[in-house]
Amino acid sequence: MRIGILGTGHVGKAIAAGAAAAGHEVVFGSRTPDTRADLGHPAVSHAAAIAGSDLVVNALTSNASLPTLTALAAELDGKVLLDIGVDLTAELGLAHPNSSLGEKLQAALPGTRVVKSLCTIDNEAMAQPLKTFGTPTTIFLSGEDAAAKAVVGAFLEDLGWDRADQLDLGGITTARGQEHFALLFMAVGDALQNYTFNFRLVTPQAP
Repeated sequence: MRIGILGTGHVGKAIAAGAAAAGHEVVFGSRTPDTRADLGHPAVSHAAAIAGSDLVVNALTSNASLPTLTALAAELDGKVLLDIGVDLTAELGLAHPNSSLGEKLQAALPGTRVVKSLCTIDNEAMAQPLKTFGTPTTIFLSGEDAAAKAVVGAFLEDLGWDRADQLDLGGITTARGQEHFALLFMAVGDALQNYTFNFRLVTPQAP
């Protein structure tokens, strides 16, 4: 697949590395592509990165997603958008305490097939999690379009997330659960003084 990654920070670079290692073609979308020859993959405008991509990844910085992506509604029409973003306030609270960025993106971009995932984990472990942790851990998906979730699920497999470790939470409203996890993530990271961790979903064993 051709993966168009919007955002050139740590998250975008982590996804790019994992995608390239799995054999995907990677292109970055940037506001200033002429200054980003350092990425190891082509950097073009946001619109050009979206065009021709089989999967678009939102790895934009906090609070940049809605204005940036809404302005690209025509280009994103019909596309599968993997949304990794979480919008935070200056005080590191949730910018959407009664909703989520994923929901707001889907409402603003009705022609785009938004799937929320990978926002519950540090960028260091977004690819090859089994190598990082040495044991299976859990990743989540939220979205309205089953076919879009299948595309994202296959991409997650390519990044190293076994299907058995992917939990489909349901529609896009469940994205708020993933994003609100940021508060627990920051608290645990502060307590550990280490943000490269994840959780594994366990249920009672049958007698």
